[in-house]
Amino acid sequence: MLGGNLLVGAAASAAAAGRPALEVLDTGGGSGSLAVRVAALGHTVTVVDPSPDALFALERRAAEEDAADRVRGVQGDTGDLVEVAGRGRYDFVLCHGVLEYTDEPRAALGAVAETLRASGGTLSLLAAGVGGAVLSRALAGRFTEARQALTDPDGRWGESDPVPHRFTADQLTALAGAVGLTPLAVHGVRVFADLVPGALVDTETDALAALTRLEAEAAAVPAFQSIAGQLHLLAERSQP
Repeated sequence: MLGGNLLVGAAASAAAAGRPALEVLDTGGGSGSLAVRVAALGHTVTVVDPSPDALFALERRAAEEDAADRVRGVQGDTGDLVEVAGRGRYDFVLCHGVLEYTDEPRAALGAVAETLRASGGTLSLLAAGVGGAVLSRALAGRFTEARQALTDPDGRWGESDPVPHRFTADQLTALAGAVGLTPLAVHGVRVFADLVPGALVDTETDALAALTRLEAEAAAVPAFQSIAGQLHLLAERSQP
């Protein structure tokens, strides 16, 4: 659902910019499941990822989808992002599932912001939400861990928590503003999907469709954003 919306948004941005194609950056894009779909629309995509194996899989995926001439893989991470990807070059930047694993989220987001064009550059940021972790731990009967996630500055439920940082919607928008980005919209992602037993939707097409509709309608409601497993922030680079 989110990926499909982004593809539509990328196409609209290209038309608004008066160019036949966008320069897109997918930081932490891995094997290119989203990047190759964007390239299939005719856009040029640079994928930055620290894993050589993921970049090899990206190259193979792009070739299989006849998009090899529009997809470029570069090894790196947010620490050297500007050096390996370029400054002020991209119309649209995807940063999904990256910020929560960086040592310094503000510095990482600042680097991502620097890669956007100064005029009209748009960021799609997807990061782990605090509320979803609190709710999931509580429903599992792990009340001490739920309280820890609720009160911890990084939203972690304990020392063995594999996610270094989680965010609230307010924290994400504040981070964006601090690095020169103007937030446009925030949506909750996986509000219910991680809580619904798989048996209820795995074999019921109608149930899955109904869940998808429910997720879409709840995504923009602040009360449900606060319990979402992930938060999606759309922002643009502020004018200098």
